[in-house]
Amino acid sequence: MQILLVEDDRSLASGLRHALHKQGYVVNHVESGEAALHVISTEPPDITILDLGLPDIDGIDVLKRLRKKNSSMPVLLLTARSAIEDKIAGLDSGADDYLAKPFEVTELFARLRVFERRISSVKTTEIVIGDVCLDAASHSVILSGDLLELPRKEYMVLKSLMENAGRVLTRSVLEARLYDWGEEVTSNTLEVHIHHLRKKLGADFIKTIRGVGYKIAKP
Repeated sequence: MQILLVEDDRSLASGLRHALHKQGYVVNHVESGEAALHVISTEPPDITILDLGLPDIDGIDVLKRLRKKNSSMPVLLLTARSAIEDKIAGLDSGADDYLAKPFEVTELFARLRVFERRISSVKTTEIVIGDVCLDAASHSVILSGDLLELPRKEYMVLKSLMENAGRVLTRSVLEARLYDWGEEVTSNTLEVHIHHLRKKLGADFIKTIRGVGYKIAKP
């Protein structure tokens, strides 16, 4: 699950990124509204955490412009504004939820789990292709009735490919779903994940499209 964190307080952002990483999220961070809108236009995340007090554009205006680009992506507002009118304005402008600063990270995790369940239900919880069944709600993969133990990043690669069955996903698209910006990625890391998945699922389950990327055939 990829999160875009829009927060200009670097200390808070660093703490949130560390906490979210430990929960298994891929987190990319920007400090301004313009940067957030650019990312959402070019590399849409699964969830956006948006601070209202940004240095260049008010968070409410960012939210309104964001909604014109993406009407369905879950947005969680972070706000130090205590007035109920500000919270109502945020929800009326398209936010799905909000947290008032200061907050406990455990509450943030709980709000994100709600978003994840919503996303999974929209995309259909179970994806079945051949003998492989992936359940996004339980983060499990079953092959011919047997539960497979997959490391998190192998699971994320498989989930991305199965959700897009019939489409070719490029190397850059898959890596963007696995790693934060700036995170060191060795040249063959993705190939290693694909190799391990093929050993577990069969050599022909994931196809290599030479010079382009990878795909799983539609059922």
